[in-house]
Amino acid sequence: MELSIALLNFVYAIAGALLTLAFMAAGYKLFDTITPFDTSRELASKNVAVGIVVGAIFIGLGIAVGLVVGLGLN
Repeated sequence: MELSIALLNFVYAIAGALLTLAFMAAGYKLFDTITPFDTSRELASKNVAVGIVVGAIFIGLGIAVGLVVGLGLN
């Protein structure tokens, strides 16, 4: 009984992590769409300001979506 609960929680954690990564990718694509410059090209040219903003977006989305998914699955 305990092993099945632990296995189910592990599956929930993996599903939540994959869902969080999907939302983070969608958030990056949305940010890339609404900005007037090409984010990938700016990151490739080592623009520190764009890197900080993209990192902040990933952290914010990861925390927000991770908490929502984590609380919703349990």
